Amino acid sequence: MTQTQFTITFLGTGTSMGVPVIGCDCAVCLSEDPRDRRTRSSIYVETPEMAWVVDTGADLRSQCLREKVGRVDAVVFTHSHTDHIMGFDDLRPFCFGMRAMPIYASPETMEDLQRVFAWAFSGQFRFPGYILPEPRLIEGPFQLGKTTVVPFPVVHGRAQVNGYLFLREGRKVATYVSDVKQVPDEALELIAGTEVLIIDGLRPKVHPTHLSISEAVEVAQRVGAGKTWLTHLCHEAGHIATEAGLPENVRVAYDGLRLEL
Repeated sequence: MTQTQFTITFLGTGTSMGVPVIGCDCAVCLSEDPRDRRTRSSIYVETPEMAWVVDTGADLRSQCLREKVGRVDAVVFTHSHTDHIMGFDDLRPFCFGMRAMPIYASPETMEDLQRVFAWAFSGQFRFPGYILPEPRLIEGPFQLGKTTVVPFPVVHGRAQVNGYLFLREGRKVATYVSDVKQVPDEALELIAGTEVLIIDGLRPKVHPTHLSISEAVEVAQRVGAGKTWLTHLCHEAGHIATEAGLPENVRVAYDGLRLEL
């Protein structure tokens, strides 16, 4: 049997408030479809050489327990909004034995991480059981095992956000763009023909800082992705109703979905 070279598990596929939203009694928040229960957006990537998470949302602990994640060798951040970083301290079990954790982020995002989690980055608390971050600034493509990670900037309001293209042996295996309103032409050219596109598709209605579902589909078509999965959905986008109106090669991701590529 051929060993899977690249696996993506969706730890979370929801927007900043998650679904259900506290205090909301809309049809999606009350839905009994488990695919409508969405924690904050993050993915877990496994290859034969190593494993990493992209972003550490506030639900990271429960996500890792749910998916039985026992290994994290690195963390890659898209940006520093709270729904993408506030589970940072849940990385502690992966640092047992005084093991350093490589943290990849843009200079702007790294600055925010070092400010918010100053106690972790200061070096003053190098004790067993604590997180031991090892900052690695993203200033161009970098390697995670045999995977080349190519960062590219996208527009998300005023935030500095990175999307990521994952390459293995020249294959454009997957592209991850969690929070985005506009993908620049240079980025569209870079990721053209990606086998799998994972992209922000917040809701049916237009939003000022996120792609709507129809806008995300348009990006997918311009990229020519083999398969597209929408993520970062809010409670205005129920799973069944949303998928019913999509092209065949565009689907709605859900927490726990596993892709073997």
